Amino acid sequence: MTPEEVGQRMVALLAPVEVTPSVSGGQAHARATVDVPPVNWPDALRAARDDAELTCDYFDWLSAVDELVEGFDVVAHLWSTTRRHGLLLRTRVPRESPAVASVVDVYPGAAWHERETHEMFGIDFPGHGGLAPLLLPPEFEGHPLRKEFVLASRVAKPWPGAKEPGESEAGGGRRPIRPPGVPAPGEWGTTPTPAGAGGVGEGPRGGTPARPARERPARPAPGARPPRTVRPAPAPDGPAATGPAARPSPEGPAASERSGDDGGTP
Repeated sequence: MTPEEVGQRMVALLAPVEVTPSVSGGQAHARATVDVPPVNWPDALRAARDDAELTCDYFDWLSAVDELVEGFDVVAHLWSTTRRHGLLLRTRVPRESPAVASVVDVYPGAAWHERETHEMFGIDFPGHGGLAPLLLPPEFEGHPLRKEFVLASRVAKPWPGAKEPGESEAGGGRRPIRPPGVPAPGEWGTTPTPAGAGGVGEGPRGGTPARPARERPARPAPGARPPRTVRPAPAPDGPAATGPAARPSPEGPAASERSGDDGGTP
């Protein structure tokens, strides 16, 4: 069944109760969404489970959405393991007295979901009988998932390893501890070392400035490089043109003269 067909089937099952069918986003994962009055909440889940065409025999999850002055939306997602389609059922309860009947007798798996929704949003589920805290300690006050709930700020405590043994609590600021191999802030980058930081290359108070960055010449754009300089060819009478024949004899000038005197005769 398509999401539209699932929604229309729920409208027919709950008639003459006024319900509002729609389709959620998600393209291929879209689900039929049906809004029902709070008084018909258990009947809607039971009808989706027992109907032969819907057969939503699997309870997936239940939670709530804080809509501020409009109240809370309690949402349950059901799934049919045989028909392979899902259904989102939704009801809205007032903010002053948020309560809706429990559906544990319809889907026993909803017990933990209702407990979590009760402690996170403060919504009551009459008929549950065991809405004990599930995730929070018993002494916790308030409901963390309500939008007006202010989270407690984190308490900052001094780290015992931030000071060397023997240093007093009033002596100077906390020294930052860096992992091995990480350079000091004054040895790299363009930001000066903060005051009071201790470490290699830094002063005990108001450290050293960072090393200036080296200026590298700009590289010319492709095609704009100047032509290469061609070296001129050596002159014919230069040293390079003489070659090995012009080298002096290893036996000295006397050997050359003797070979000339002989005239090539034996």
